Amino acid sequence: MKRDRFMRNSISFVWLVVLVGCLFVILISTLRLPQVQLESMPIGLYRTTNIRQALENENAIGKFGQMMIEMLPEDLAFTVFVPSERAFKRDLRLWVNESLVGEKKGGKMNDDSYAIVSRVLGFSAVPRTLVSDDVPFGKEVLYDSISGFVLYISKDVDGMLVVNRVRSQRVDIKKKEIIVHVMDGVAMDAEFEESVQPDNDDEQR
Repeated sequence: MKRDRFMRNSISFVWLVVLVGCLFVILISTLRLPQVQLESMPIGLYRTTNIRQALENENAIGKFGQMMIEMLPEDLAFTVFVPSERAFKRDLRLWVNESLVGEKKGGKMNDDSYAIVSRVLGFSAVPRTLVSDDVPFGKEVLYDSISGFVLYISKDVDGMLVVNRVRSQRVDIKKKEIIVHVMDGVAMDAEFEESVQPDNDDEQR
């Protein structure tokens, strides 16, 4: 009798241990499910943020800026201080719709526009990588552009770069090996600036 009771108690104990173990596994699995979902959410948010950031960067660079970048070898390190589309209109009198040939012809620039944009590239591109963190606050650094034009670069308190008194709108956009800073103006020498200034007739209009 005692032996039978002992056997029944042992079997009951084993079943109790198995039941508690199963409940423990189910409990742990249930607790882990929300963690898996929470861990996957930032990945989706991260991708969405990256896509939105990329679109914003493309819009900031604009079509003329993109054309400037495409003139450079994409596998070499360059930094380009690209004028914004507003700066192209205001300072260089270049409008995307008027300065580009129609879409049926490939959307290419006319000869005058191409000459202006390539000249601006010569003033604005530095043959090295230069991100905003490379420019110390309170100091001015000098670099020669690919045309030999000297660029005086400093940094504002908000982290924006100032190049030859032209302030940046967006910094540190990476396009493969090229770093792009979008500027609210055009870095150019006095001779070129005079050649693109509006005529008196245009000013009167």
